[in-house]
Amino acid sequence: MALILLVEDDPDNQDVLATMLQIAGQRVVVATDGAEGLRLANELQPDLILMDMRMGVMDGWTATEQLKAHKDLARIPIIAVTAYATVEDARRAFASGCDDYIPKPVDYHVLVGKVKELLFQRCGSDEHESAPSP
Repeated sequence: MALILLVEDDPDNQDVLATMLQIAGQRVVVATDGAEGLRLANELQPDLILMDMRMGVMDGWTATEQLKAHKDLARIPIIAVTAYATVEDARRAFASGCDDYIPKPVDYHVLVGKVKELLFQRCGSDEHESAPSP
């Protein structure tokens, strides 16, 4: 069971994404903006981060850039999750350091597939291979 840091400012999206991840057998901690996400990432050293890109206080692009610039946090894979699913938004997410990109509304199977893939790459094992289907 991996620890996923979900950085999302919308309570409805927090609930939906956290539930999806929990159904897939993951532990989830929620941050409500990029600044809180940075603090929790440093404190908890999660296995993976799901990052909303458009938030108040600190947006996901800035938070991702700061995470990737920090030597102890740069190894953590980050998946951008955003309702603004344009080609430019995807480019900007990758340029800021995101490892993958998922548009909202998020499909359960896409989310679980990308999470498993990045966790496998990071951990080098199939510890996270068995996620139930809804």
